[in-house]
Amino acid sequence: MESTLIIIRGNSGSGKTTTAKRLQQHFGRGTLLVSQDVVRRDMLKVQDRDGNLSLDLIRQIAEYGKGKCEVVIVEGILSQQRYGDMLKQLINFYKGNAHTYYFDLSFQETVLRHNGRAKKTEFGEESLRSWWNPEDYLRVDGEVQLTDEMTQDEIVKMILQQI
Repeated sequence: MESTLIIIRGNSGSGKTTTAKRLQQHFGRGTLLVSQDVVRRDMLKVQDRDGNLSLDLIRQIAEYGKGKCEVVIVEGILSQQRYGDMLKQLINFYKGNAHTYYFDLSFQETVLRHNGRAKKTEFGEESLRSWWNPEDYLRVDGEVQLTDEMTQDEIVKMILQQI
């Protein structure tokens, strides 16, 4: 089976998880969704620091999906500094059948999107600002920047057309 890797990255509150879940729903059964938050916070209960255990586990889960799942989606903030090397290894592991997307939104748009979701009560604008890491590109071939002007529906439609 030929597997496709989709990497979705960006700042907190930008729409990564919503996009990934919509893609998983579209592709259906057997689509592997590897969420940084689930692996790091729920499964391992570790902080997002250099060398944390989630790096290896995210990579291992995504590698497991190759040849078993038609689509593997890895999503999260996944900062280039901390996760970049691992993500580039995954891209190479999928031998060119990888698509990378980065939510390159303004801070104002990120706050607006965050305030429209259920998690808005968990943290607010002050936290978003303290975590803010703009233009955190992987700088890999084909990396697509998702911008303020694109709606959630347009983003999902574009990704589906590219896959």
